[in-house]
Amino acid sequence: MSAAPQHAVTDVRIVAGCTAAPDLLDAAALAVLGGLQQRFESRRQALLAARRDRQAAFDRGELPDFRADTRAIREGDWRVAALPQALLDRRVEITGPVDPKMVINALNSGASCYMADFEDSTAPTWDALLTGQRALREAVAGTLAFDGDTGKAYRLKPEAERAVLIVRPRGWHLDEKHLLVDGARISASLFDAGLFCVLNGAALAARDRGPYLYLPKLQSMEEAALWNDVLAHLEQALGLPADCIKVTVLVETLPAVFEMDEILHALRGRIAGLNCGRWDYIFSYIKTFRAHRDRVLPERGQVTMTQPFLKAYSELLVRTCHRRGAHAMGGMAAQIPISGDPDANEAAVARVRADKKHEARAGHDGTWVAHPALVPVAREIFDAAMPGPHQHAVAREDVDVDREALIAPPLGTITRAGFEGNVEVCVRYLAAWLDGSGCVPIHWLMEDAATAEIARTQLWQWLHAADGGHAPLHLDDGSVIDEVLFEQALLNLPSRLAAQGPIPGAGRVAEAIGMLEELTRSTTLEEFLTLPAYERLA
Repeated sequence: MSAAPQHAVTDVRIVAGCTAAPDLLDAAALAVLGGLQQRFESRRQALLAARRDRQAAFDRGELPDFRADTRAIREGDWRVAALPQALLDRRVEITGPVDPKMVINALNSGASCYMADFEDSTAPTWDALLTGQRALREAVAGTLAFDGDTGKAYRLKPEAERAVLIVRPRGWHLDEKHLLVDGARISASLFDAGLFCVLNGAALAARDRGPYLYLPKLQSMEEAALWNDVLAHLEQALGLPADCIKVTVLVETLPAVFEMDEILHALRGRIAGLNCGRWDYIFSYIKTFRAHRDRVLPERGQVTMTQPFLKAYSELLVRTCHRRGAHAMGGMAAQIPISGDPDANEAAVARVRADKKHEARAGHDGTWVAHPALVPVAREIFDAAMPGPHQHAVAREDVDVDREALIAPPLGTITRAGFEGNVEVCVRYLAAWLDGSGCVPIHWLMEDAATAEIARTQLWQWLHAADGGHAPLHLDDGSVIDEVLFEQALLNLPSRLAAQGPIPGAGRVAEAIGMLEELTRSTTLEEFLTLPAYERLA
């Protein structure tokens, strides 16, 4: 698909009342961003419309499947371009938001790579976005420093001891409301990726460090092709070598798992791997099958990577990537260290070890953690299982996965604790997000937008399973899952939260309860929690 004809940008401006940030958004940067929006926005909108059409078909009862028109790509004998030296060994990656303290701690953590996250871990206030871009620019320059309120000084280690920087921009579905191009909001993807490359592209390319990006929430090869064209245009506009911008794609939507070969092929000159974005993948499964009563998932604590449909997804990803010469990255361990309770902490770490051993045995080339303390835990496991830089030689030719294996729902139950836990996670995360925090520790798990989305969409699906005259679902104790149960959970929540002491976003809890109530009772499942929430964000 060719780019839309580009006409002269008449107006690229920051919304009135927002910080101008001329050190980041000078005339040259604004011109590049405006050019990206003018050139590619019509394609983005067409692809978003195709998503809606595809979901409507699923709502009518159709099931996702491998594409007939791309069989030649899947069956062809081709490989992606050779990986750059800096991305050959990615055995442990740490992820997190882009505030200066987190950037320093992540780069210093001992991880192989750090995914600086403008998406699920960041509440995209204008100040947060500018602070993040500024922090990454200073990190690339080696000058980033941060002094905490307690007087503790945070400084970067020498470059040779730092993790390789990979940046995740926001997905195609999101807009950036603070920057307008000809009066319309710019794509958040183009803003995040474009500005990062404008600020750091030349410096990173000169050191053979990319720029490197993680691409989120793709649903099709056409969406991957759009990214490829955007990045090729950026390279040309910024005078960077062709294909120096390398990408890793998160396979975190159910439609994308049926197009992994095609996504690799669309990006074959610049792709370094695929990643099992497990939490968003579960969220996408629920959303894709929102109208399929026979595919309702049990509570999220029972939906683990040992469930057959998730095991099939991760093993097919390994086989696909290794056949094409790309990395197959494992997923996130959401556990964080538990202070003050050694037994509980060891139990949490044991769950991380088991998860990482499972990934290493499956043939993954690396994994994700959410906290610096878990880097050595994951590294020890992958060091033992993977003496070389990766496991591409593990072909996994034993894996034979068909459509039914990828969409088969797991068996399980919904407990009262699981139902009420979903309500709590949704409200606490949403309150913190509205207050400007995109990554929130809740009950010793690091919750981000993806995990909150699982909780939200499960609540909606469970409560709407009775729509159309069907019998309602029940908890494992026999209680009906209905409006009464939901209302009682909402009424009980403020006292439950008060008993836990101060929590992030406490002042927005009432607003978050109101939003969750509205979203859950709506007859239509909102596509993303962050879409309506973004309109409330300062």
